[in-house]
Amino acid sequence: MAANEASESRKCAWLVMYELANMISVPMSLTAVVRLNVADAIWQGGSNAPLSAAEILSGIGLPSGDPDNLQRILRLLASYGVFSEHLSDDGSERRYSLTEIGKALVTDESFSYGAYVLQHHQDALMRAWPLVHEAVVDPTTELFVKANGEPAYSYYGKSDEMTVLMKRAMAGLSVPVMKALLDGYDGFEGVERLVDVGGNAGDCLSMIMKKHPGVKEGVNFDLPEVVAHAPDIPGVTHVGGDMLKSIPAGDAIFMKWILSIFTDEECEAIMINCHKALPERGKLIVAEPVLPNLTDDSHRSRALLEGDIRMMTIYRTKSRHRTEEEYRQLGLSAGFPHFRSLSFDYFFTVLEFQK
Repeated sequence: MAANEASESRKCAWLVMYELANMISVPMSLTAVVRLNVADAIWQGGSNAPLSAAEILSGIGLPSGDPDNLQRILRLLASYGVFSEHLSDDGSERRYSLTEIGKALVTDESFSYGAYVLQHHQDALMRAWPLVHEAVVDPTTELFVKANGEPAYSYYGKSDEMTVLMKRAMAGLSVPVMKALLDGYDGFEGVERLVDVGGNAGDCLSMIMKKHPGVKEGVNFDLPEVVAHAPDIPGVTHVGGDMLKSIPAGDAIFMKWILSIFTDEECEAIMINCHKALPERGKLIVAEPVLPNLTDDSHRSRALLEGDIRMMTIYRTKSRHRTEEEYRQLGLSAGFPHFRSLSFDYFFTVLEFQK
């Protein structure tokens, strides 16, 4: 009996390892359906009627495409909940509709994650992934630099296509996250001058000011070459600079998904600059992915831990997601005695540091 149980356990272990070893087929298949606009072909303005692979190919203007190969991709993604599979009574035909997960790829919706999928799997980024082990061998080796000859952001900056795709990807992610934050967090009340550090074009700052009209003055702070292309926004001043050197003064300072890019030492320096720029009782409001303290196999934990490895691979080996306690300690080191956190989203957490 024990021998049989051990044998079954070993077989299950082999099966799981086989799945893990072939996991690359999942993001690559997801990338394929985004490139082919499969979600739009099924959605059709909201009908979401189940379609065969051949019907999907016709809908995307590719009637000469291979329906068998498309169906193989759809079956895999259906097993991960992206599509629902509808099998005919006699089992001879398979049709597919979008699940809630799949609907996130529809481009005629307000916010599509399609660009986010594509942005993650561009050739330059993919070249860095086989080098992950080198982050262990030598943490001073920057993997993206080794694969492409220069850091990710400067590499993006030389390609209009990559820059546009990154902006689309961040917009698809940022808008729903900001809506959730503004619905679940009241810490902007009483703030009159708000500084958004790393605010890019100022979209997040604009959303905050619309939700909280008491914020009379917004400062969108980013690199000079970034704010040079920022549009005019009523009540917002675009300021160029380097957050590692200084930050404009405000009643409160906001950052979204900024600190993960930096090392612990750099985060402390940035937070010290924030502390200097704030009045007594002023707040630093940070929205970041926060790692769980205990590791489990939930979708949330996996998404956060996968994101942490991505930071290590694409940005720098010591760029990282952090736990709540690690952020609290960084805040104390920077001079912030008061700290609270609020989970407002499955992926992001608001971290509030008060002077």
